[in-house]
Amino acid sequence: MSKRIVAIVGRPNVGKSTLFNKLTGRRISIVDDTPGVTRDRIYAECEWSGRTFTLIDTGGIDVLSDDVLLSQMREQAQLAIEAADVILLVTDLRSGVTADDSDVSSMLIKSGKPVILCVNKADSVGKVPDEIYEFYNLGIGDPYPVSSLHGHGTGDLLDRVLELLPADEEEPYDGDIIKVAVIGKPNVGKSSLVNHIAGEPRMMVSSIPGTTRDAVDTPIENTAGRFVFIDTAGIRRKSRVEDNIERYSVLRAYMAVERSDVCVIMIDAIEGFTEQDSKIAGYAHEQGKGCIIAVNKWDAVEKDTRTMDEMRKSLLNDLSFMAYAPIIFISAKTGQRIDRLFELIKYVGDQNAMRITTGKLNEVLADAVARVQPPSDKGKRLKLLYMTQASTKPPTFVVFVNRQELFHFSYRRYLENRIRETFGLEGTPIRFIVRERGEKD
Repeated sequence: MSKRIVAIVGRPNVGKSTLFNKLTGRRISIVDDTPGVTRDRIYAECEWSGRTFTLIDTGGIDVLSDDVLLSQMREQAQLAIEAADVILLVTDLRSGVTADDSDVSSMLIKSGKPVILCVNKADSVGKVPDEIYEFYNLGIGDPYPVSSLHGHGTGDLLDRVLELLPADEEEPYDGDIIKVAVIGKPNVGKSSLVNHIAGEPRMMVSSIPGTTRDAVDTPIENTAGRFVFIDTAGIRRKSRVEDNIERYSVLRAYMAVERSDVCVIMIDAIEGFTEQDSKIAGYAHEQGKGCIIAVNKWDAVEKDTRTMDEMRKSLLNDLSFMAYAPIIFISAKTGQRIDRLFELIKYVGDQNAMRITTGKLNEVLADAVARVQPPSDKGKRLKLLYMTQASTKPPTFVVFVNRQELFHFSYRRYLENRIRETFGLEGTPIRFIVRERGEKD
């Protein structure tokens, strides 16, 4: 299921980032009275009335640019129009309708996209202020007064978003197909890998970073099974994402991860592991995807008998938070170990979707408790009463205990290791949900 996109646009300093933080429930965007603080598009999941969509916070002025305000504003608004299914135009009640507001609203009307007029900084509770009626002049429709600072009016605003938001796009592939997102920094060989697998130049390949702009689906069927490879634009550090089109390419790459079952995280064998590789892998880990570390360009590395083992140890140290992920050394150029990569993808996909019976889980739980006594604090000892699997992709286990605060991270890690030793679960993260006895879902 592909999530829909809602973009927040407007001139600088009307409270777009504050509204973004309020709607997502997290302090993600930087909030400051200085115009142009939000330079990169920031996106997060937003949930309302059981519906989840992707919310994008867009910037106003890019302070590094010499362009005038109007051209910058047009560029920002146009990019948001192209990506979004619904657009929130944020204005400022205190300053009233400005020429810049009128300019942006005219662009949005011409786009034909659904637009909701949000009049921010309506901080008083009670009667709608008379100043709100001025905003009908923008020709967008009924203005929605909100206070992004206090949250007033955001419920009505989100209700309207859901009314205009199209239904989520159904996944076009059946359950037997494993969806594989090929992710990594620019120029690590993602498109070369997909082209080699497809047996034809499906993606344009170039040594220039950023050649791939969109996520492209490539269905593959072979003896290992049925797959869909999603080639994505390279994910750079935000400070390097200067081209506006590429910024939305990064968004599409992250959304490709959300669509996938397994992520092949490509690392450049020549350049070695970088901080950005860690961030990319961390995103796939957080999303609960099956993960494989593919070290590409292995054919170009000068090797001896210890080279592979040394690099494997180094990667396990750098990616200690996902030590469960198998590492494979490949060459997208020559096809080295590509057959083995298919086998790994099928295996990791099955592990990510594994379901374990409650009886077997509680046998492992009893054995784990007998081997290592649970921790105690001030005379109170942790008791692990029962465990069951709640869901798959990733495997998620509910553990019932007597006191939740006693279930420390170290014992949780020990229990995870015992489960992995017994059932495998290689290549997939594991989630625990801790419930106290008698606590309702």
